[in-house]
Amino acid sequence: MSALDAFPIATRWPAQHPDRLQLYSVPTPNGVKVSILLEELGIPYEPHFINIMANETWIPEFLALNPNGKIPAIIDPDGPGGKPLALFESGAILMYLAEKTGKFIPADPAGRYETLQWIMFQMGGIGPMFGQVGFFHKFAGKDYEDKRPRDRYVTESKRLLGVLETRLDGRDWIMGKDYTIADISMLGWVRNLIGFYDAGELVGFKDFPRVGAWLERGLARPAVQRAVDIPKRPG
Repeated sequence: MSALDAFPIATRWPAQHPDRLQLYSVPTPNGVKVSILLEELGIPYEPHFINIMANETWIPEFLALNPNGKIPAIIDPDGPGGKPLALFESGAILMYLAEKTGKFIPADPAGRYETLQWIMFQMGGIGPMFGQVGFFHKFAGKDYEDKRPRDRYVTESKRLLGVLETRLDGRDWIMGKDYTIADISMLGWVRNLIGFYDAGELVGFKDFPRVGAWLERGLARPAVQRAVDIPKRPG
């Protein structure tokens, strides 16, 4: 009997290694936050691909793990007190793993809270705004004749990039010389904005050279290069 037996999701996506942390995800900007951190940490984990196009996040087994029906989610069989812990929300997972391992987050309280504020900045701003730019620029929203919704999100995305540009003045990483979960939370979103969403020209990405250099540094990390394709898409 394993620690995962109490979780319905393990019946739909059985674990080959039930002693390892289980990751239920897709390599989207939110999903790769967790795979990047796991790869950076080098701890054993088992990824499970969740087909969001087939609405697999809305089946009962997944909803039992995350009632919000979103990826990513994890089960750590060795959670606090040695008991299994299930978590959803990518930001919460980053905080948990960083604090559990003592890595990629400052040890001093002031630095810790400063890092967490940038996690909140990503979750409340970067993610939602960049995602809306992607919808209105690349997907169904591009067919709307009224471009005011698109332009609203483009304007806000430019503002957020400006915040990052200012923050990175004299810094290699969001927190200075140290790469942290603050960087990890944003790399996938900025990468998608100018890559998959093809919105670099739309948001004037060339006007944010420090952000561009930061992105290049992040994408050059071997762990990031591996993680952006985890979990592997079928076929």
